[in-house]
Amino acid sequence: MHTIDLERALAVARDAVAAAGAVALDHVRRGVTVELKPDRSWVTAADRAAEDAIASLVTAAFPDHAILGEERGQRGTNTAARWLVDPIDGTRGFARGGTMWGPMVALELDGELVVGAFALPAQRRTYWAARGLGAFRDGTRLQLSAIGDLGAATLSVGELARMMRRNANAVRLIERAASTRCYGDIAGCALVLDGVAEAWVEGGVKPWDLAAAAILVTEAGGRFTDWSGAPSFEAGYGIASNGRVHDEILRVLAATA
Repeated sequence: MHTIDLERALAVARDAVAAAGAVALDHVRRGVTVELKPDRSWVTAADRAAEDAIASLVTAAFPDHAILGEERGQRGTNTAARWLVDPIDGTRGFARGGTMWGPMVALELDGELVVGAFALPAQRRTYWAARGLGAFRDGTRLQLSAIGDLGAATLSVGELARMMRRNANAVRLIERAASTRCYGDIAGCALVLDGVAEAWVEGGVKPWDLAAAAILVTEAGGRFTDWSGAPSFEAGYGIASNGRVHDEILRVLAATA
């Protein structure tokens, strides 16, 4: 069983997303060139440089920890203590001059998420959390929405095509909610953390897209599960909510025709 100074790890996570954000913004100023990965998704030199900046800080602080990143893959073998890294979540928007993108970092110890942070550099916002220490945006404790009825709720959703391929009931969520917004992965979760949406539903993504969000929303007093209701981010299908509309979302997704 690993023990760790959570405040130190949280400080490293905050520094890491700040460094990655600075790298990305520098690339914006100099110009961004898009490349295509084998799966046809977008990647830029900024993605790789931002991940390297994160890895440098993490490795300097915790040389025995592993890092699993979107662009560089696995670094290190100690998977019982691993950092999950998405250097620029929302690369497509980043490359097109948008503002709803940013780095995401989380630390998992012995299968439990204990630290998470992400930033929206173009909006100058940073979110962070650690197990038992609460969740914050720029130093202010996060306060989630108190709405408990999906019919009165704003639903933040991810890529609809991926979600529909997994479960056609995703469209029922949209029909049930009072309002639905699609702002992309990291910004979609930020809506819930800011208390202006009641739930964020995402699907067809990778663990590093969900890990930071999972601990942030939990430490903010909300709830995170996969689409089956299990407290897991590994499958890439997640629900982050204020906790009050969570069961209703799970029922809609599980409904039969």
